[in-house]
Formats: sequence, C-alpha cells, structure tokens
Amino acid sequence: MTDEQPHLPDLRAADADRERVAERLRDAVAEGRLDMEEFEERLDATYKARTYGELEPITRDLPAAGAKISMVKGPVSDDPAAVDWSERMVGGEPTSKLGFAFWGGFSRKGGWVVGRQFDGIAVWGGGEIDLREARFTERDVEIRCWTVMGGMQVIVPPEMTVVVKGFGFMGGFDDKATGEGSPGSPRVVVKGFALMGGVGVDRKIRRAEKLRQREERRRERLERREERREIQTRRREERG
Repeated sequence: MTDEQPHLPDLRAADADRERVAERLRDAVAEGRLDMEEFEERLDATYKARTYGELEPITRDLPAAGAKISMVKGPVSDDPAAVDWSERMVGGEPTSKLGFAFWGGFSRKGGWVVGRQFDGIAVWGGGEIDLREARFTERDVEIRCWTVMGGMQVIVPPEMTVVVKGFGFMGGFDDKATGEGSPGSPRVVVKGFALMGGVGVDRKIRRAEKLRQREERRRERLERREERREIQTRRREERG
C-alpha cells in the first residue's frame, strides 16, 4: 500500500490547493498572460472549486512550468509571498544592458533578464528600472545610474539584498533601500551620479503579492458576510 494520493479528478481539494492555483493566476497577471477581467473570472472559479477536476482546467492554458496543478499533495510554504530565487536565476544573455533618455524616458520592468551590469542614463528626462519581476544571470549585479537635470527610479522587491553607493551634486541619491534580503537573493549594488537631478531606490512589493493581499482581504470579507448570514439564520430559527 502506498501513501501517494490517487490521481482522481473527483478528489476533494483543500484550501492549500486552491491557494496554489490562485498564486499561479497572480503570477500570470504580473507576467501579462492574463488581463484583470480574466484573472477575476478564474479566481472566482478557483475559490468555488471543490475538486481537483474543477481546479485543473483553470491553469491549463498557462505555461507548463508550475501551471498545471499536481494531483499529489506536497509541502506548502508557510509564507505565500516567499520568493524562490533559484527560479529567478537564468542563463543566456540579458534582455538589456542600457537605458537612455534625452528629453524623454525609458522603462525596464516585468520579467526582463538582468545581466551583471546595467547602465541607466537620463538627460533632461527620466528612467524606471523595476527589478521586482526580473530574472538574473548573475548573483552580483551592478546598476549604474547617471542623471543630468533628470530623474531615475530603481524599484526592488522587499526580499532583495541592496547596496546604494551613488552621489548627488545639487541633487539627490536616495539610499534608504539599502539592506539585506532573503536567503539566495541576488546582491544588487546601485551606484552612479545625479547632477541637478535625483535617483530614488525604493522597495515595493510585487504586483502578484499586491493581488494576493487584495484577494485575501476580499476572501475575509466574504467569510465575515457568510458568518453574519449564518448567525441571522440561526436567530430566525430560534425565534421561530
């Protein structure tokens, strides 16, 4: 006899199974694979699902890596927001090594691939370098920012190790994001120079995590509403 769960579509799903599917949907929104309307529809179906057979089709058309739920129960992380940095380390060439703006702007965000070094230059313009969903070819990364009468924002997730070493002259180079990240995190050094301009380095949660928190609040509201409805029903029955 084996402890392995049977692969049966009518096997009852647990809350942890539904949460795994919801997390994959949030990742798909962050990656641009689903729009918000599709996300809302599939998320509603996820929380209403009672069996694996009802859960499985929800992610069937998403990428194979982690898209199709397993019929075998496995360990679930205690922290649904935790980042698996090993999945964010990739081989190959970086998507971009330079961002340049002159009387305009540039942006690097989403699931782009960051190499060992990236240079951002803004002259009378602005730039955005968002590393929250990025993948990395190296664990030691250098982001060099140069601004002249312009501005640049570097956005990192809370779990990333960051060191800020830039300098501003008649401008600013914000270093409040300096700090250690979670185990396995890339080490990102932000350096450069701001002349009559500014470079900001901010820690912000990932879009998928924002969606998870929003949906968690939504689910809590629904549970409270259901509890109130049950209490009202019991009271009516008691009076009757």
